[in-house]
Amino acid sequence: MELNKIYNEDCLLTMARIPDGFIDLVITSPPYNLGDLHHTGDHRFKPYQDSLPEEDYQEWQMQILNELFRITNDNGSLIYNHKNRIKDGIQITPYQWLLKTKWVIKQEIVWFNESQNFDKVRFYPMTERIYWLAKSPSTQLFNTINHHDLFDKKEWPPQGTDKQHRRTFPIKLVMDILKCFPEANLVYDPFMGSGTTALACITLGRNYIGSEINPEYVEMAERRIYGDLFVGVKND
Repeated sequence: MELNKIYNEDCLLTMARIPDGFIDLVITSPPYNLGDLHHTGDHRFKPYQDSLPEEDYQEWQMQILNELFRITNDNGSLIYNHKNRIKDGIQITPYQWLLKTKWVIKQEIVWFNESQNFDKVRFYPMTERIYWLAKSPSTQLFNTINHHDLFDKKEWPPQGTDKQHRRTFPIKLVMDILKCFPEANLVYDPFMGSGTTALACITLGRNYIGSEINPEYVEMAERRIYGDLFVGVKND
């Protein structure tokens, strides 16, 4: 398995070639299954197909999570960014599938990113979740950033690639997490997208492996790594 490379393929194909216990840390944000057409405030985007039947989506996530469990070492962790979603008036929480996997849930971190959703039928949902999952209850991180379990938009400001990849997490988020796992030398992201995890790993001197099924995103990530496309993205 070649390190410091983004594989343009389904992550399950990549993981099938990764030996047991090979990865130190996984950091990822999968597609949220929000539907092909999603919105932020009054802006609408259609970045990629993201509309599976919910049961199929959750089965798919569990399959990926359990394969991530296999390839992660016994002291390793998974940082999993997701959110509570509303479908047909009912909240769907990631716990509905996380608790069915092999992972131990160590902590839930709240990211108050002020996502614009002003539907007045409910209190405005403006948060996402960062789940710290581990293979062992005894696994620890080292809180080098001296922070609590709530991060806001000022601390983890939205960043990405202007007008091309809206569903990305901030590089500051990834770098803060990497600093709390100083012994994690090999990081895997099964949904590399625009390359945020790779860029953070390069910045902090870590090795990475990534998977990304969309060839346009792979090209975008490689251009970001070489520095000619990385820009801040306003949350508008």
